Parts: sequence; C-alpha cells; structure tokens
Amino acid sequence: MSEGQASGGFERVNPPVLSPPTGFSHAVRAAPGTIVFLAGQTALDGAGRIVGDGVVEQFERALSNLLTAAEAAGAGPGDLAKLTVFAVDVADYRSNAAAIGQVWKRLVGGDYPAMAVIGATRLWDEAALVEIEGFAVVR
Repeated sequence: MSEGQASGGFERVNPPVLSPPTGFSHAVRAAPGTIVFLAGQTALDGAGRIVGDGVVEQFERALSNLLTAAEAAGAGPGDLAKLTVFAVDVADYRSNAAAIGQVWKRLVGGDYPAMAVIGATRLWDEAALVEIEGFAVVR
C-alpha cells in the first residue's frame, strides 16, 4: 500500500506508480477496510501521458490503473462493487465490446460489478477515449 493521508475518517491512497494526482485522489478508503472510492482513471502512464491508440488499448490501461489504485487501498478485483465507464464514442465502445470483454476477463475475471457506460462529449484529458471510476467494498 502506498502512503495515504487520513482526514475526516478517510484515507487518500495514491500509488506512486500512477501519474501524480492533481485535484483528486486515485482511491479513498472509508472506515478501515470497508469502502474504497476509486477516482476516474484514464489511460495515463506514470508520466501523465495518455497511451493507447484505440478504445480497447485505452480501456485496458484505464482498467489497469483503476485496479492499481484499488490494490494500493487494499481492494482486489473481486471487491469491485460499482463502476462507471465514460466513453467519448459509445458506438466505438460497443463495436469493440468483445475485445473489451476479453481485457476484462484477463484482468478481473468472470465476475462483473454493477456497471454503466455513459457517453461523454470529452474527458479531462482530451486524448482520453474512456475513463473508469467506481468503488469497491473490501470484505
């Protein structure tokens, strides 16, 4: 687990391998070991650059970043309770659903949390095609 700051009953968790957060935390753990809130993750590399040319590659990096933040806060893939995927082109996301599903199965497994895909005009990082946020419940 990375260093975290506790205030107001929350611990902010920011793994050093992810891009340094500015104006958000990668994960927030509420009450020791209960709920982990996961900030929106895009396909940023550790230097803060978007990587991946298409939606599948960017989804894989964004999901990997989310799982890294979750793990640093003590949550594993099986603890994911709710995720929201924001996509700048929902039709492109849907047309690549099978490949995205294979990425999911390889990184997370066969179980799915409550999920939604929401269309967005653009994301914070202009080159980002997808962003994934949510929360995990650590058992």
